[in-house]
Amino acid sequence: MGFTINRKEFLMKYGILFSTFIVTVFLLTSLGLDAEVEIALEAELANVLQAPMVIADDELASDGKYVWMEGAPLTGGGDQGWVEFIINIPESGKYALWAHTFAWDGNSDSFWVTWQPADPNENAQVTKNTQYRWSIGTKNIWHWDRINHWLDGGTFDREWKFDKAGETILRIAVREDATKLDAVFVTSNTGAAAAGQANLRLPTDEDREIQVEGLAVDAKGKVTTTWGSLKKAYN
Repeated sequence: MGFTINRKEFLMKYGILFSTFIVTVFLLTSLGLDAEVEIALEAELANVLQAPMVIADDELASDGKYVWMEGAPLTGGGDQGWVEFIINIPESGKYALWAHTFAWDGNSDSFWVTWQPADPNENAQVTKNTQYRWSIGTKNIWHWDRINHWLDGGTFDREWKFDKAGETILRIAVREDATKLDAVFVTSNTGAAAAGQANLRLPTDEDREIQVEGLAVDAKGKVTTTWGSLKKAYN
Protein backbone atom coordinates (compact mmCIF):
# COMPACT_ATOMS: atom_id res chain seq x y z
CA MET A 1 0.00 0.00 0.00
CA GLY A 2 1.70 3.21 -1.13
CA PHE A 3 1.61 6.66 0.40
CA THR A 4 0.78 9.64 -1.76
CA ILE A 5 0.44 13.34 -1.02
CA ASN A 6 -1.19 15.97 -3.11
CA ARG A 7 1.34 18.51 -4.52
CA LYS A 8 -0.81 21.40 -3.36
CA GLU A 9 -1.06 19.96 0.17
CA PHE A 10 2.73 19.43 0.24
CA LEU A 11 3.49 23.02 -0.71
CA MET A 12 1.00 24.38 1.81
CA LYS A 13 2.28 22.21 4.66
CA TYR A 14 6.02 22.46 4.15
CA GLY A 15 6.00 25.93 2.65
CA ILE A 16 4.58 27.31 5.88
CA LEU A 17 7.24 25.47 7.92
CA PHE A 18 10.03 26.81 5.70
CA SER A 19 8.67 30.35 5.87
CA THR A 20 8.48 30.11 9.67
CA PHE A 21 12.12 28.96 9.78
CA ILE A 22 13.27 31.90 7.62
CA VAL A 23 11.39 34.42 9.76
CA THR A 24 12.84 32.90 12.96
CA VAL A 25 16.42 33.11 11.65
CA PHE A 26 15.83 36.70 10.57
CA LEU A 27 14.49 37.68 13.98
CA LEU A 28 17.35 36.00 15.82
CA THR A 29 19.87 37.81 13.64
CA SER A 30 18.10 41.15 13.92
CA LEU A 31 17.91 40.90 17.70
CA GLY A 32 21.62 40.08 17.96
CA LEU A 33 21.00 36.63 19.41
CA ASP A 34 24.05 35.18 17.71
CA ALA A 35 27.27 33.77 19.12
CA GLU A 36 28.79 35.54 22.11
CA VAL A 37 32.13 37.31 21.83
CA GLU A 38 34.81 35.43 23.80
CA ILE A 39 38.49 36.42 23.97
CA ALA A 40 41.01 34.63 26.22
CA LEU A 41 44.30 36.38 27.07
CA GLU A 42 47.47 35.34 28.89
CA ALA A 43 48.64 37.91 31.45
CA GLU A 44 52.33 37.30 30.71
CA LEU A 45 51.72 38.09 27.01
CA ALA A 46 50.34 41.56 27.73
CA ASN A 47 51.43 44.31 25.33
CA VAL A 48 52.92 46.31 28.20
CA LEU A 49 54.48 44.92 31.38
CA GLN A 50 55.41 47.82 33.63
CA ALA A 51 57.90 47.19 36.46
CA PRO A 52 57.90 46.26 39.27
CA MET A 53 55.24 43.86 37.99
CA VAL A 54 57.07 40.76 36.71
CA ILE A 55 56.45 37.35 35.17
CA ALA A 56 56.70 34.39 37.54
CA ASP A 57 56.36 30.61 37.28
CA ASP A 58 53.65 28.35 38.69
CA GLU A 59 52.84 24.97 37.18
CA LEU A 60 49.21 25.41 38.24
CA ALA A 61 48.80 28.65 36.27
CA SER A 62 47.78 28.77 32.62
CA ASP A 63 50.81 27.77 30.53
CA GLY A 64 52.81 27.74 33.77
CA LYS A 65 53.18 31.53 34.15
CA TYR A 66 51.49 34.55 35.72
CA VAL A 67 52.26 38.20 36.59
CA TRP A 68 52.41 40.01 39.92
CA MET A 69 54.21 42.62 41.98
CA GLU A 70 56.47 40.48 44.11
CA GLY A 71 55.93 40.68 47.83
CA ALA A 72 54.84 38.72 50.85
CA PRO A 73 51.16 38.56 51.79
CA LEU A 74 50.00 41.05 54.42
CA THR A 75 52.24 43.83 53.08
CA GLY A 76 49.28 45.88 51.87
CA GLY A 77 49.36 48.42 49.07
CA GLY A 78 51.99 48.65 46.36
CA ASP A 79 50.39 50.89 43.70
CA GLN A 80 53.27 50.39 41.28
CA GLY A 81 53.35 48.55 37.97
CA TRP A 82 50.69 47.32 35.59
CA VAL A 83 49.92 45.25 32.52
CA GLU A 84 48.14 46.60 29.44
CA PHE A 85 46.37 44.61 26.73
CA ILE A 86 45.41 45.92 23.31
CA ILE A 87 42.08 44.21 22.62
CA ASN A 88 40.37 44.48 19.26
CA ILE A 89 36.70 43.90 19.95
CA PRO A 90 34.80 42.65 16.89
CA GLU A 91 31.53 44.46 17.51
CA SER A 92 29.98 47.27 19.52
CA GLY A 93 28.05 46.47 22.68
CA LYS A 94 28.47 45.67 26.34
CA TYR A 95 31.26 43.50 27.72
CA ALA A 96 32.30 41.93 31.01
CA LEU A 97 35.75 40.85 32.20
CA TRP A 98 36.72 37.81 34.24
CA ALA A 99 40.22 37.03 35.48
CA HIS A 100 41.99 33.86 36.59
CA THR A 101 43.67 35.06 39.74
CA PHE A 102 45.12 34.18 43.15
CA ALA A 103 44.48 36.26 46.26
CA TRP A 104 46.26 35.28 49.46
CA ASP A 105 44.24 37.18 52.03
CA GLY A 106 42.30 40.38 52.73
CA ASN A 107 45.44 42.50 52.39
CA SER A 108 46.57 41.08 49.04
CA ASP A 109 43.37 40.85 47.01
CA SER A 110 42.87 43.83 44.72
CA PHE A 111 43.90 45.60 41.50
CA TRP A 112 42.96 48.82 39.70
CA VAL A 113 41.22 48.27 36.34
CA THR A 114 40.48 50.71 33.49
CA TRP A 115 39.35 49.84 29.99
CA GLN A 116 39.54 52.64 27.43
CA PRO A 117 37.72 54.20 25.68
CA ALA A 118 34.74 53.17 27.83
CA ASP A 119 36.72 54.45 30.84
CA PRO A 120 38.63 57.74 30.73
CA ASN A 121 42.40 57.86 30.46
CA GLU A 122 42.86 58.04 34.22
CA ASN A 123 45.70 56.74 36.37
CA ALA A 124 43.75 55.06 39.16
CA GLN A 125 46.94 54.39 41.12
CA VAL A 126 47.21 58.16 41.53
CA THR A 127 43.56 59.22 41.78
CA LYS A 128 42.44 56.26 43.97
CA ASN A 129 39.06 56.41 42.23
CA THR A 130 37.02 53.55 43.69
CA GLN A 131 35.12 53.19 40.39
CA TYR A 132 38.21 51.35 39.13
CA ARG A 133 39.01 49.36 42.26
CA TRP A 134 38.58 45.60 41.84
CA SER A 135 38.14 43.48 44.97
CA ILE A 136 39.00 39.82 44.36
CA GLY A 137 37.40 36.92 46.17
CA THR A 138 40.06 35.73 48.60
CA LYS A 139 41.11 32.16 47.90
CA ASN A 140 44.49 30.51 48.27
CA ILE A 141 43.99 28.79 44.92
CA TRP A 142 43.77 29.89 41.31
CA HIS A 143 40.15 30.78 40.57
CA TRP A 144 37.94 32.86 38.29
CA ASP A 145 36.69 36.20 39.56
CA ARG A 146 34.51 38.70 37.71
CA ILE A 147 36.06 42.18 37.68
CA ASN A 148 33.94 44.53 39.75
CA HIS A 149 33.58 47.96 41.31
CA TRP A 150 34.69 47.84 44.94
CA LEU A 151 32.90 50.97 46.07
CA ASP A 152 32.62 52.35 49.57
CA GLY A 153 28.94 51.33 49.52
CA GLY A 154 29.44 47.76 48.32
CA THR A 155 30.85 45.61 45.51
CA PHE A 156 29.10 45.43 42.13
CA ASP A 157 29.87 43.63 38.86
CA ARG A 158 31.27 45.90 36.16
CA GLU A 159 30.39 46.07 32.50
CA TRP A 160 31.77 48.29 29.75
CA LYS A 161 29.93 49.69 26.74
CA PHE A 162 31.75 50.33 23.47
CA ASP A 163 30.00 52.28 20.72
CA LYS A 164 32.00 50.70 17.93
CA ALA A 165 34.27 47.80 17.15
CA GLY A 166 38.03 48.24 17.14
CA GLU A 167 41.03 48.78 19.36
CA THR A 168 40.61 49.13 23.12
CA ILE A 169 43.20 49.29 25.91
CA LEU A 170 42.74 47.34 29.12
CA ARG A 171 45.01 48.23 32.05
CA ILE A 172 45.18 46.08 35.19
CA ALA A 173 47.35 47.89 37.71
CA VAL A 174 48.81 46.84 41.04
CA ARG A 175 46.98 48.00 44.15
CA GLU A 176 48.30 45.46 46.66
CA ASP A 177 51.51 43.45 46.60
CA ALA A 178 51.38 39.69 46.01
CA THR A 179 48.05 39.62 44.16
CA LYS A 180 48.51 37.30 41.17
CA LEU A 181 47.04 37.58 37.67
CA ASP A 182 47.12 34.58 35.33
CA ALA A 183 44.63 35.16 32.50
CA VAL A 184 41.79 37.45 31.38
CA PHE A 185 38.56 36.42 29.69
CA VAL A 186 36.55 38.98 27.71
CA THR A 187 32.88 38.17 27.08
CA SER A 188 29.76 39.84 25.72
CA ASN A 189 27.76 37.70 28.16
CA THR A 190 27.34 40.44 30.77
CA GLY A 191 24.47 38.67 32.52
CA ALA A 192 26.54 35.77 33.83
CA ALA A 193 26.79 35.91 37.61
CA ALA A 194 28.82 32.70 37.98
CA ALA A 195 31.89 31.36 36.23
CA GLY A 196 30.01 28.41 34.76
CA GLN A 197 27.37 30.65 33.22
CA ALA A 198 30.04 32.70 31.43
CA ASN A 199 31.60 29.65 29.69
CA LEU A 200 35.02 30.68 30.98
CA ARG A 201 38.15 29.01 29.70
CA LEU A 202 41.89 29.47 29.95
CA PRO A 203 43.79 30.49 26.79
CA THR A 204 44.56 27.76 24.28
CA ASP A 205 47.62 27.56 22.02
CA GLU A 206 45.51 29.20 19.32
CA ASP A 207 44.55 32.04 21.68
CA ARG A 208 48.20 32.60 22.56
CA GLU A 209 49.21 32.64 18.91
CA ILE A 210 46.57 35.26 18.13
CA GLN A 211 47.63 37.32 21.14
CA VAL A 212 51.33 37.23 20.24
CA GLU A 213 50.59 38.23 16.64
CA GLY A 214 48.64 41.17 18.04
CA LEU A 215 51.78 42.47 19.74
CA ALA A 216 52.88 43.86 16.40
CA VAL A 217 50.18 46.56 16.40
CA ASP A 218 50.91 50.14 17.44
CA ALA A 219 50.38 50.60 21.17
CA LYS A 220 49.54 54.30 20.80
CA GLY A 221 52.96 55.56 21.82
CA LYS A 222 53.49 53.08 24.64
CA VAL A 223 56.48 50.76 24.78
CA THR A 224 55.32 47.26 23.85
CA THR A 225 56.62 43.91 24.99
CA THR A 226 59.44 42.79 22.70
CA TRP A 227 60.00 39.39 21.11
CA GLY A 228 63.21 39.19 23.13
CA SER A 229 61.40 39.50 26.46
CA LEU A 230 58.83 36.94 25.34
CA LYS A 231 61.59 34.50 24.41
CA LYS A 232 63.27 35.09 27.76
CA ALA A 233 59.99 34.51 29.59
CA TYR A 234 59.54 31.14 27.94
CA ASN A 235 63.13 29.88 28.34
